[in-house]
Amino acid sequence: MFAEEGYELALVGGPVRDLLLHRKSHDLDFCTSARPEQFEHILRRFGRDGFWDMGRKFGTLGAMRRREDGTEVKVEVTTYRSDTYDPDSRKPEVNYGDTLEGDLSRRDFTVNAMALRVPDLEFVDPFGGANDLAKGVLRTPVDPRQSFDDDPLRMMRAVRFVAQLGFRIEPETAEAISDMVDRIDIVSAERVRDELTKLLLSDRPRAGIEALVESGLADIVLPEIPALQLEIDEHHRHKDVFEHTMIVVDRAVALETGPDGPVPAPDLTLRLAALMHDIGKPKTRRFEPGGKVSFHHHDAVGAKMTRKRLKALRFDHHLVEDVSELVNLHLRFHGYVEEPWTDSAVRRYVKDAGPLYERLNRLTRADATTQNRRKAMIFSSAMDEMEQRVRDLKKKEDFDAIRPDLNGDEIMQLLGIEPGPMVGKAYRHMLEYRLDNGPVEHDVAVAELSRWYAEQ
Repeated sequence: MFAEEGYELALVGGPVRDLLLHRKSHDLDFCTSARPEQFEHILRRFGRDGFWDMGRKFGTLGAMRRREDGTEVKVEVTTYRSDTYDPDSRKPEVNYGDTLEGDLSRRDFTVNAMALRVPDLEFVDPFGGANDLAKGVLRTPVDPRQSFDDDPLRMMRAVRFVAQLGFRIEPETAEAISDMVDRIDIVSAERVRDELTKLLLSDRPRAGIEALVESGLADIVLPEIPALQLEIDEHHRHKDVFEHTMIVVDRAVALETGPDGPVPAPDLTLRLAALMHDIGKPKTRRFEPGGKVSFHHHDAVGAKMTRKRLKALRFDHHLVEDVSELVNLHLRFHGYVEEPWTDSAVRRYVKDAGPLYERLNRLTRADATTQNRRKAMIFSSAMDEMEQRVRDLKKKEDFDAIRPDLNGDEIMQLLGIEPGPMVGKAYRHMLEYRLDNGPVEHDVAVAELSRWYAEQ
């Protein structure tokens, strides 16, 4: 359709890279010699199932159509560009370009600076992207310092591609990132968060986190993580806490489930909790007599630090609360290993974990990184036993909705009192009674309420 009207059109960027990696790509990016007003009618004709123009000011229009098998094919077409940047902003002043090669030169990495002219399928690779792809190397098409100065977010994209593609950053490019990390300050928290999220949800989050730390970017965007390199882990004195954390991230990923399981992979909440679970250790480290090191209350301190950092990165409120609570609870199970809990304690564990129960158990298992096989077996066996007890109790009780045997209305009626603080106090007492004793007969609950109220 473009050729019929005399316009150049080429598939560019990620879809071309994925083509060479034998990956499917349903979202296709093209660039063209035509201006948006010249090709809008073509895209509207193609996009019988959808059309959008939110990127019009950047020269981009999009469309979608469904294939006969139901697959949605989304295309975005952008006029050749030659951007100029303000040093204090990563938002370019959009200037239209004249050539495909000029457009490719402004892209982030050589592996994303390849194109396929259509419809004649001519492969265009002016910066050796195919060679870098074969070597698994990330390199910028132009001088890396110029590239990162123009758009500092490209530094975050580099470490993200380490995680997603398993690539390494070419030495000159890596050096430029290390020298220019302060430029990331002009990038919005939301953009940094999005790159971090893609990194964590990749197949190799550990590699991406290590690259983030090695580059120096983590010192600015996630400083709690490189701080762990200075700490001695009380269980593994030959490893720092950072190394322990990387192992926990790997193990947590391995414990995720298939799509029908309780924690379908990839799970951002679990992966963030694994990454952040020990960040309270630097603040709580104490040197004890006999050369021991302690980190008392690092779980509670770490939960507060996690909440503050994730809020600063503009993560969703519910995600912030869930990850912080997992960090807060990640040591809770250890008491069970020393002495199996009563049914009451098991109920409280499940109630306190709430909808995070399955993730908490996986985080707890992932955190047990002892090299002592006997200790590892004891821990694993204790967790298996506790999970079985929960399954058995759930068969007898409605664990997912543990409430007092008497509700607020019944409490007011039985005690002859009006709404107020005493009703809440009575409700909380009956909830504690329910957790301690499990479900009881109505008469037993009434007798307990009366006994408690008489003591008030």
